Amino acid sequence: MATINGANGHTNGASKRAVRIAGASGGFSDRQRAISSLAKLDIDALIGDWLSECTMTLHGAEKVNNETLRAEGKLMEERVGLFDPTFMDNLSPALADIAGKGIKVAVNAGACDTVLLATLVTEEVKKQGLDLKVAYLEGDEVTDAVNKLIKKGERFPSLMTGLDLKDWGYTPIYAQCYLGGAGVAEALNNGADIVICGRVADAATTVGVAMWWHGWDRNKHFDEIAGSLICGHLIECAAYVCGGYFSGFKRLMERCENLGFPIASIEADGSCVIEKEPNTGGEVSVGTVASQLLYEIQGPLYYGSDVTANIEGVLMKEEGKDRVRVTGVRGLPPPSTTKVGLTAVGGYQAEFHVYLCGIDLEAKAEWVERQIRYSAGDAAKELSCFKFSLNGYCPDNPRNQDVATVDFRIFVQTKNKKLVSKATLDVPGFNRWCMDNGLQGCPGWTLGNDQRQSEGKIYYEYYVTLLPQSEVIHRVILPWLEKTINIPVCAVTKEYPRDQPSYETRDPVDLKNYGPTTRGPMGWIVGGRSGDKASDANVGFYVRHDDEWDWLRSILTIDKIKYLLDEEYKGGRIERFEIPGIRAVHFLLRDHLDRGFNSTSTYDTLGKNVCEYLRSKWIDMPNKFLHRGRF
Repeated sequence: MATINGANGHTNGASKRAVRIAGASGGFSDRQRAISSLAKLDIDALIGDWLSECTMTLHGAEKVNNETLRAEGKLMEERVGLFDPTFMDNLSPALADIAGKGIKVAVNAGACDTVLLATLVTEEVKKQGLDLKVAYLEGDEVTDAVNKLIKKGERFPSLMTGLDLKDWGYTPIYAQCYLGGAGVAEALNNGADIVICGRVADAATTVGVAMWWHGWDRNKHFDEIAGSLICGHLIECAAYVCGGYFSGFKRLMERCENLGFPIASIEADGSCVIEKEPNTGGEVSVGTVASQLLYEIQGPLYYGSDVTANIEGVLMKEEGKDRVRVTGVRGLPPPSTTKVGLTAVGGYQAEFHVYLCGIDLEAKAEWVERQIRYSAGDAAKELSCFKFSLNGYCPDNPRNQDVATVDFRIFVQTKNKKLVSKATLDVPGFNRWCMDNGLQGCPGWTLGNDQRQSEGKIYYEYYVTLLPQSEVIHRVILPWLEKTINIPVCAVTKEYPRDQPSYETRDPVDLKNYGPTTRGPMGWIVGGRSGDKASDANVGFYVRHDDEWDWLRSILTIDKIKYLLDEEYKGGRIERFEIPGIRAVHFLLRDHLDRGFNSTSTYDTLGKNVCEYLRSKWIDMPNKFLHRGRF
């Protein structure tokens, strides 16, 4: 059984030079030029993440479906890919540069068929006449392990709600966990050039490359590994750290068509410098880097299978144009568990859209809703979700008809497929309930010209819990050596509670001390970022100047966030902590997103709009801050 104990495939002993790692992708919707562009630069390694909780669920469900079809002799194509379908088109044009310059590649793209993707990469390498060794990782698929523990009585409480799996109401069909970076490091130690991962944690590819390069001992170099974990978090979403989703986006408008991808230099002590691809749009500033740090975190502790990083002491300093140094991360032993996502068939969902226009919109929406509910009658009892939402508003004295028109959305979910079986005018069911009322509708009732959404589509439920790392069989496969290496759990682990430390500011200041104020959107002077982790939403806010920090931490209390959420607050627990080094306050909104991407009934499927909604809410802001200019 192999251990990662400081052996380094790059040098004999720890490297003095920082390793330069480019972040090539943050998801399947990222730009396809990434790898080929970055491989032309002065870098040592490329990492990328093409997966998400959304794609894990969909790939997992498709794998189960394929296995059923194969057992029935109905699967026509044996090389059906259950990995990211865009990856090969991204990688192939760059292989010559990767081989010629000795660039290492570690990517999160294999999803539910890492073996096939690694095979296709190997075939493409041979086709181009190159000498690159392709390794892959196994162990993230843990359906059998989860089922075994369920039979033994394991409760598997939800990380979001705290409820046990038995109370979920759905039967898991697939389970996939997050692996750490140790397998990537071991593959590189054994001569791999390209490492294909099925599902490692988002930042784990960066951790693995840095562990390999610097020869860190995973059983004791916790500060260093933690620094690389946070660096990996900063670059795994590609252009997010270079201006994507940035509150100050308006100043980046001139070259917004082509934001740069990030390049991180990780030092031997775990600190890093973030830069961006030259001759591209966007920027790397404390603002853009702080924004990405605040994205999809859950508290002061950032967990990985290799280490736990404490980010409360993070410091960021601009060392020049598009160059930010990140220090202050502290490491703790990794948790004894790793996160695992369970997929289940939820049922079928459909939606119908009516366009309403002009004045009295709330009354018009009530008119339509009452008529549709009446048409549904007792069949509504078979719906697990029957939701009406009025989206948009008509401004005073509208300048044209389009801006005066809003979307009235009717959304349903059910296990009875017949209720949403066809989007036709003559079949009883959801479409007909909505359509029946067209001629007794309110004034301005307008039918959309595409009825396909009212035909049901299958949807999946996703459940996030924890699995003991000891139940995971993490392996590195080295085909050219016909060798398999087992990756053990870190020798030192720690039990962590489900809820992270949460606190209000310890010494709030009197807001009256800031003098005259003006009422307006908080986003005039406060930046931020939000995201999702299953049904939890996180949102962090920061300010640009030191003297604004005491005001921000004093005004943004948990009660203030509840007040600003207004009708969006559903009564869930809200947790709070501070990061003084970047003048930031962070909140975790428990179970805020209606089950997460694959089953949510809301527009904000990924929690990315929580921050912008809150930044639009009006508060009293000191005039002396407003005089400096708005975001």
